[in-house]
Amino acid sequence: MEKEKSLLNRSVNRRSLLKTGALAGGAAAIGAGLVGNATSAFADEGKSRVTKGDIAILTFLSALEQVEADLWIQYAELGGATNQGNSPIDIPFKTGLAPDYITGLLVLDGDMPQYIADNTDDEISHHRFLNNYLQSKGAKPIDLSSFAIIPPSGVTGVPQNGRLTNLKQLTIDTTWWTRYRSDTMNPDLGGKFENAVPDLAKGQHPAIPVSDADLGVDSMGNISNHLQAIANTAGFHFAFIEQGGSSLYPALAQKVTDLEVLRVLLSIGGSEIMHFQTWHDKAGNAALITDGNLTFPDLNKGIDPNTLVKSTDAANSFQTNLIMPEPTVFLDPKLGPVSIIRPTSIAQGGAVASVVSFAQDGLFLDPATGQNTGIVNVLMRLAEEADEGRRGF
Repeated sequence: MEKEKSLLNRSVNRRSLLKTGALAGGAAAIGAGLVGNATSAFADEGKSRVTKGDIAILTFLSALEQVEADLWIQYAELGGATNQGNSPIDIPFKTGLAPDYITGLLVLDGDMPQYIADNTDDEISHHRFLNNYLQSKGAKPIDLSSFAIIPPSGVTGVPQNGRLTNLKQLTIDTTWWTRYRSDTMNPDLGGKFENAVPDLAKGQHPAIPVSDADLGVDSMGNISNHLQAIANTAGFHFAFIEQGGSSLYPALAQKVTDLEVLRVLLSIGGSEIMHFQTWHDKAGNAALITDGNLTFPDLNKGIDPNTLVKSTDAANSFQTNLIMPEPTVFLDPKLGPVSIIRPTSIAQGGAVASVVSFAQDGLFLDPATGQNTGIVNVLMRLAEEADEGRRGF
């Protein structure tokens, strides 16, 4: 108990969320059957290369991959390709149930449905593999399905079983856009960044059609601005989710002891980076529309969408085809600029930081209560244990 209090006191982000009520609601502790006790499996670490810290990290990553699989399944149900091609992971549900939504996604790229289906089976495979790997090392797998209480989309055909994540009330941080374009700032060194779509960072926005009422076309076969805005929002949310994994895996890889565990993290982390690069590119094609209080600005005008000031700096920070990571400062400015994944520190890109960003995104909001479900408390505790891991020698 004292350790838990100490962890809480050291977690500024968690304390801030508690103060604002963003972590309210849900389980106060992890049930005995939810997470395996690594202590018994690794009581004598001298006989095993895999440490308790390694297991804590793998357990947290498996939990977060289950969360990602849950949200990607919802995207695939509505907007995924109906013919997914070759994959050893069978998607056990119908995809592409909202053709009008797909019409909006196709504005971002003609391959969006296929990419959504592929990203979905990737996340399913990550969670399954990590659980299998934990079991192979004598630890118990993780299962968060008891927290699947959030209603899904009401579009016809969508199975009405509870979900872990809410894609209908998102507040999306799009500072990842400018963070990767700065040649002078790094979030690990205190850099602060502007949103590419300021309106997405305010209020709550759906990234999937909430019901059949959001669907339909006019006499010319065109979808509404509202449905296009939903598809645009999804495009920016895809990149937000995957940039988190791009930073999380290298941040935690610095803490593992066993070389095979390190190989697992570097290998899965690499696929997260591939996801992010794909979605970063597609988000730049979002239609330039306004839907109520949500406007998707023209990022190629050289105008800062936050200040509405035109400048060379704005052009460099927001232009849509600048998707390669700009070389920037790293470790020490004296070393010169280098193109890197950013952030990779525990403070900015670690496990606790990832849970905080997901909670602030609105992923776990229960619409019935307006509060986060109990999954946040569980993920935060797992995150603290993962971040506390230390590399052994």
